[in-house]
Amino acid sequence: MPVIAPMPAARPARIPSQRDESDEAAATAAAGTTVDHLTETYRAHYRSLLGLAALLLDDTASCEDVVQEAFIRVHSARKRVREPEKTLAYLRQTVVNLSRSTLRRRILGLKLLSKPMPDMASAEEGAYDQLERRDLIKAMKGLQRRQREVLVLRYFADMTEAQVAESLGISLGSVKAYGSRGIAALRVAMEASA
Repeated sequence: MPVIAPMPAARPARIPSQRDESDEAAATAAAGTTVDHLTETYRAHYRSLLGLAALLLDDTASCEDVVQEAFIRVHSARKRVREPEKTLAYLRQTVVNLSRSTLRRRILGLKLLSKPMPDMASAEEGAYDQLERRDLIKAMKGLQRRQREVLVLRYFADMTEAQVAESLGISLGSVKAYGSRGIAALRVAMEASA
């Protein structure tokens, strides 16, 4: 006599309006950062990111362009930002990277020009001077690139040393070394200008 296997018990049908919390968490993780969250981050942190760019670059128009481009890039890649609380960190890193790229393009442009362009004061420079004292800005520009980045992220963006190390892709010891050397160089430059 043939053996007939019993039929498996039917699973209870799921009502579409009822969702498990785990399904919602999985859907959020799969979706990445939402446009609403990115919009809130834009409204809350635009000025601080603009200030970050201002300390790395030398004119307000470029700073605004860099910050806008950073938001556009993070918006385009928002599905890859799995944890919405890291959106600001991604934005800061993007601002720093775009500032570097802007400076590289300027250096290349200056090398290709036959004669240097005259320095012309713009209306935006008045607003830029209000962000920091002129002597401090001059001293910051005299620092090595990495020292300036560490000091800006550590003291202006109020990041911890570990966050600075992660943002710049360097070790914690390097952050401490660049920071202490940068502060020492700033102290010497500020005393010389006083």
